[in-house]
Amino acid sequence: MRGTKDRRDFQLAFPLHKAPARADHRWSTFYLAEARPYAEPDDYARHAHIFSVPNPIPIPQSIPMISNLKRRSALSWLFILGLMTAACVDPNLSTGNSPFLVVDSNQAAKEDSASDGTADNEDEADNEDEDGAASAAPIADPAAPSEVAVTEAPEPIATPAPPPDQAFAEQLLIPAPPEAPKLTAPEAMEPAPVVIAILLPLSGRAAPIGRALLNAAEMALFDVGTDRLRLYPKDTGGTPEGAALAMESALQDGADLVLGPLFSGSVEATALIAKEHGVSVIAFSNDRIVAGDGVYLMGFMPEAQIARVVHFATSQGLRRFAALIPGTPYGRAVENALEISVANAGGSVVRLERYVTSAEDFFDPVKSLASYDRRRGELRATRAQLEERNDEISRRTLARLEGLETLGEAGFDAVLIPEGGIRLRAIALLLPFYDIDPNKVRFLGTLLWDDATIGREPALVGGWFAGPDPANGASFRTRYETLFGSAPPRIASLAYDATALAAALARGDAKPDYSAAMLMNQGGFAGVDGIFRFVADGTAERGYAILEIREREMRVISRAPQDFNDLVN
Repeated sequence: MRGTKDRRDFQLAFPLHKAPARADHRWSTFYLAEARPYAEPDDYARHAHIFSVPNPIPIPQSIPMISNLKRRSALSWLFILGLMTAACVDPNLSTGNSPFLVVDSNQAAKEDSASDGTADNEDEADNEDEDGAASAAPIADPAAPSEVAVTEAPEPIATPAPPPDQAFAEQLLIPAPPEAPKLTAPEAMEPAPVVIAILLPLSGRAAPIGRALLNAAEMALFDVGTDRLRLYPKDTGGTPEGAALAMESALQDGADLVLGPLFSGSVEATALIAKEHGVSVIAFSNDRIVAGDGVYLMGFMPEAQIARVVHFATSQGLRRFAALIPGTPYGRAVENALEISVANAGGSVVRLERYVTSAEDFFDPVKSLASYDRRRGELRATRAQLEERNDEISRRTLARLEGLETLGEAGFDAVLIPEGGIRLRAIALLLPFYDIDPNKVRFLGTLLWDDATIGREPALVGGWFAGPDPANGASFRTRYETLFGSAPPRIASLAYDATALAAALARGDAKPDYSAAMLMNQGGFAGVDGIFRFVADGTAERGYAILEIREREMRVISRAPQDFNDLVN
């Protein structure tokens, strides 16, 4: 057979197996079996692909009587044909150039060149006419020696073998299977970064407090943050104009949330810009006037502190309240909170004095609060009466009045002093001076009293104020001091908690949710300063403890609530 395909091409897919030819004189059957061997003959029937090809020369059923010479010639011819047929079906005989076996084309060419005319005989057999006459040379007596003419075999035509699967498909007369698509794993998509801007006074007079807040924010970033969280500090310079520029810069950087600014004027200057871009702001101010409409205040609201300490004081039997209030927006907020809280607790505000913050001393306000002139006048009038009587009882009473500056009590059970630092100490010195006895009147304060040195002022020992439980922030303060070499200011924890909140809401691969619904989660959040949550007006509601001032420490006398179900402010 011409154009034979490379046996190796077939062997890559299936080996070629031969089976005994059927008795049919017109057809010889071969089996192209699967690669694995089979133990039973039936396996070939089940698994083989069967091909039938016509024998090139039909074998006659009978041979007429001819002469001896012709008979010998005919027998010789039949003998040759029998050898050719046997070579095709007997595996033990030489395959030569059998048209039913696929051999290497190069090897076939070599065998053709070395043969004695077998290739020509194949061509002649294919061209034999219907009468059985061959066009080859006359057949000689096989018993007699003779010379056989050897014709040079033609050069084989080099036909490049197709790929193994294509060659097999062509042999089966079915289309080649399409090339399997290459599958590649999708590239892992990294979650988009979350940009948090923090606006602080990093220059100007307030730079020290601004840098302390930034230090605390960086601590939270390393403690709670993720790889996708980015913190961008922006300097406000401590002014509203600087805060507005810092906000613009933060939004250009793609801020998802803005922390800060610190001062209420700066918050007011940035609120409208943030609203136009739909970005929430968590500021550190405690001025509720600037809260709301997308602005949330982390600052410690004085209203909640006053409500907590008043509620506790009334639970201890105190009903009459007085206050010394600064003439500032903060003071007005305190005054309003005191009146509401006392009324809700069933008490009354009996004395209220205000003072200007620019005053060099607080003599007049404290003197007025103590009703010093009235009480001193009462003392003088009482002495005059006793001296006029001049009896034994009167003389003894005058003896007891020696050393007194005033007569009568202050007229209230507790006095609220919402101050801190130098002003608190100055006021604390004047209260006993004007006969407001701390042993008879309970001094109340706010978180501004949260000072480790406050117990050095004897008049304040025994005073109460509302604030976070010191145990909650002890670890934060110790670590801060270790890292930065100084104690943190009281409000540094605000920056830590705000950054930690932003980081907690940025966990996961989804875009973080800094919406009002998420920030005003009713369950609240737990931070360095205890539980807190934002309410509808944008302020932070917190759970406070009640602390009592001692000479060398502050002692918790009423624990802070652990959740908002137990919150009483």
